[in-house]
Amino acid sequence: MSAQTAPAFRAQHSALLLVDLQNDFLHPSGAYARGGVSCAAAAALPARLAPVAEAARSAGAWIFSTHFTLVPGRGGAPLISPHLAKLRPFLGPGDFAPGCEGQALVRELRPADFSVEKIAYSAFYMSRLEWLLHRCGCETLLIAGLTTNGGVASTLRDAHVRGFECRLLADGCAAFSERAHKTALADLASLCQLTTCAETAAGLRAQG
Repeated sequence: MSAQTAPAFRAQHSALLLVDLQNDFLHPSGAYARGGVSCAAAAALPARLAPVAEAARSAGAWIFSTHFTLVPGRGGAPLISPHLAKLRPFLGPGDFAPGCEGQALVRELRPADFSVEKIAYSAFYMSRLEWLLHRCGCETLLIAGLTTNGGVASTLRDAHVRGFECRLLADGCAAFSERAHKTALADLASLCQLTTCAETAAGLRAQG
C-alpha cells in the first residue's frame, strides 16, 4: 500500500514501537555476536529505521523501545527460560542485564521517550507498556524490530486485542531466517496494515 492510498494516522496519537533493537542483539560486540549468531537483515535495521525515528520526533509522535531482559539471579547468573537456554546456550552473566549497555537501545535510534523491559516474547506481558501508551494518548502503533516471528508478532497480536491500530513496518523488521520473516508477515497481515519505513517516514514528515 502506498503512502498516497494508506488511511491517515495522527502522529501525536501514535507511537513508534521499537521492539528489542538492542546492542546485545545487534552490536558487533554484543551477546549474540559473541555467541556466533548474526543476521544481516537484522543488522541493517538501525540505519533503515533512523529516518523513521527522526520523522517521528519532528511530528510529535512518541517513541517507545522495548528491551528483552535477563534478570540476574544469585551469583549473577541470569534467570533464563528453559526454551531460551536450549536455543541460545551461550547467554550468561551480564548479557541483556538491566541497565547495561548490552540491554540498551542501539545508538542510531536513541533517544526513546520510554523504555520498557520485557521478559517474554510480548512486550505487553507483565509490563507497564499498555498503561504508558494509554497515558500518552496513543491510538496507533507503528511497529518495527526483532524478531518478526517472535517479539514483534507476539507484541502486535497483544496490541491488536487491546484495541490499538497496528501498522507493521515490513522492511523495519527481521527474523533469523527470511522464510520465518515472510511467513510471519503473511500471518500478521489480517491484524494490521503492512507498510514500509519510507511510507511511514513520509506520513510522519507530512505532519511535522
